Amino acid sequence: MAPAAPPTSALSLRNVVALSGRFPLLAGVDLEVAVGETVLVEGPNGAGKTSLLRVAAGLVPIASGHLSVLGLDPERYRTTVRRRVGLLAHASHLYDDLTVRENIRFAVRAAGADTARIDGACDRLGLVGRLLRTPAAKLSAGQRRRVALAVLVARAPELWLLDEPHAGLDAGARRLLNELIAEANAAGATVVVASHEPELVAELASRSITVTGGRVTAERTLGPTAADAPGAPDTPASDAVALRAAPLPPPDGGIAHVA
Repeated sequence: MAPAAPPTSALSLRNVVALSGRFPLLAGVDLEVAVGETVLVEGPNGAGKTSLLRVAAGLVPIASGHLSVLGLDPERYRTTVRRRVGLLAHASHLYDDLTVRENIRFAVRAAGADTARIDGACDRLGLVGRLLRTPAAKLSAGQRRRVALAVLVARAPELWLLDEPHAGLDAGARRLLNELIAEANAAGATVVVASHEPELVAELASRSITVTGGRVTAERTLGPTAADAPGAPDTPASDAVALRAAPLPPPDGGIAHVA
């Protein structure tokens, strides 16, 4: 039997509904994100941006629709998906009684990633010297954010899901974050960034989608094109632009389909 072709979509949602109790977190999302693409997700508070990222990370099950993450069903291949996907959430999820280095090592090993990149990631994020031996309980909000970013860099996932990643960072750290996103994308990673500060992400992304009421309601092209000119209208989600594609290793599973 011939090997399965690598997926061209890093993230594929078709009419996806996700619930919290009886409340719809996502109300029929249609979205395709190509392998190697960087996409900005915009929308007001409560629109469903965070829920979209959590569904993509395999942390929230879908109630109906079709979902594929890196060519895999995230419910059937949960462990594999979580190893290949990195989510930077609002909360840093650090253990206060562990040191910075202990937190990073624990998180990287828990994700099944190689610990060999930890030192380089710490150096890049300015987590050096005494700071590495500091308990997380004593860190500032910005330092906690840097630790979470160091985990992401050390893991080097194929799909980066970033929820308000610039929050809590100073100007220098924001510039560094953008460099890390650009480098990850250049290395072949797919990046999806939800942000209330689109001006910080627009130069990195190929397009922007708008989420409203748990649906993707608009899309626009970003970058040095006419569509990015001031005052350019949003494109309806049904008129999606062509997506870029890059190769991935062959997947080991199929697409989720929940009736």
